[in-house]
Amino acid sequence: MPAPVPYLSQGWVDLLHSVASDLPERPGATARVQHVVTGTPDGEARYAQSVVDGRVEATTLGTDPEAEVTLTQTYADARRIAEGELDASAAFMQGRIKVVGDMGKVMALMPLTQSPEYRDALAEVSRQTAY
Repeated sequence: MPAPVPYLSQGWVDLLHSVASDLPERPGATARVQHVVTGTPDGEARYAQSVVDGRVEATTLGTDPEAEVTLTQTYADARRIAEGELDASAAFMQGRIKVVGDMGKVMALMPLTQSPEYRDALAEVSRQTAY
């Protein structure tokens, strides 16, 4: 197994893209999503994903000016989601993930984020991540 990659680093973003790009097609699960993680050991972290019909087509470190929705969460919650200890949908419903932008896009992604394939992909990324 390769050496773990640091969480929220360029290597981690590349790993996330690599693992999530082969998810099964889910028509309609399409959005450009900006992720903002507050309170990391290095301050605020940002990465963006472009999801088309359930497949992650691009993941970049930094800010996406064309993002349709921004999800903001604390480092502690983001890490618990990444490690599979906290369900992202539950965190959203509890108000632990703040949403700005097109709520319809968030709802369109719910079938993807609740799928076993997505959860398996996150688990694989987590196994290869140094937190």
